[in-house]
Amino acid sequence: MGAAEAADLFSGLATEPCLLVAVSGGPDSVALLALLAEWTREPGRPELHAATIDHGLRAASSAEAQAVAALCGRLSIPHRILTWQGLKPKTALQEQARAARYALLAEEAERLGGAVVVTAHTLDDQAETLLMRMARGSGPAGLAAMRKRVRRGAMTIARPLLGVPKVRLIATAEARGIAFATDPSNGDPRFERVRWRALMPALAEEGLDAQRLAVLARRIARLDEAATRRAQTVLSDLLLQDDSTAVVRLRFAALLGEPEEIVLRVVALALAEIDSERGSGQRLERLEACVQALQEAAQTGRRMVRTLAGSVMTLSPRGILSLAREGPRRRGIHPAAS
Repeated sequence: MGAAEAADLFSGLATEPCLLVAVSGGPDSVALLALLAEWTREPGRPELHAATIDHGLRAASSAEAQAVAALCGRLSIPHRILTWQGLKPKTALQEQARAARYALLAEEAERLGGAVVVTAHTLDDQAETLLMRMARGSGPAGLAAMRKRVRRGAMTIARPLLGVPKVRLIATAEARGIAFATDPSNGDPRFERVRWRALMPALAEEGLDAQRLAVLARRIARLDEAATRRAQTVLSDLLLQDDSTAVVRLRFAALLGEPEEIVLRVVALALAEIDSERGSGQRLERLEACVQALQEAAQTGRRMVRTLAGSVMTLSPRGILSLAREGPRRRGIHPAAS
């Protein structure tokens, strides 16, 4: 990859004061590091820092982190090794490692004054993510897969290489004479992503290659954004004023004329108003079942009480939906039944 193409990919980062590139030592991330190092040398470009997460899961991880530190030294890029401390889980290892990785990067980004974290996710990663989420039954938000720019808590993550195939980044690293590590877990079939990766050649033979899957994710992302904006507008129109900040009330009956997707999103947004973490993370199947029951009750003017995502939802015969945080449960008594 040449300087002009890289500059185009990084154009959305040009106004950022500071970037923190996550470098594992693999081909994708060392190629990203090299390209960013070249791009940020130009006057007026962001300040560049790098970080490597040593998960401590493999004997070679420390040496790989030190190799990245040496590479950053040659490129004159400030670098820190961040270590995942404590006992490691025996189950859901990749998910837990990912959470720890982002937590460490968030701390480092904050230390640098709110640096944007830049990761080396590729076109191949995007395709695999879409397939994994399809298999899990994700809705449109999940099927939009990874976004080029996203907020995760207080941290901003940028993925400028999301449209670039992995083979091009390997070639980029090799063309610059940069050595890179190969993580043996990337070939371990115990991990879901690895199993999907192994299926990609067969899917490509049927025309469903990484490029097609990434295009699908991008199109779903457009629809997801449109539906999200519509749902936000509808919720704002239907919200009722309430003296209590612990209760959200809205005219649910007025939602009956909206498409089902908008109704689902309005209820999800209302739940997130009560509890931003639990409300935004409920399983889609549960939300769909709950909203269907609410719609049926609203159509017949019935009162209904349901709990979902740590909230109690009460629908009045007049179609007013009230949401409040669920209280502590006593043995044998469910809050919605009292």
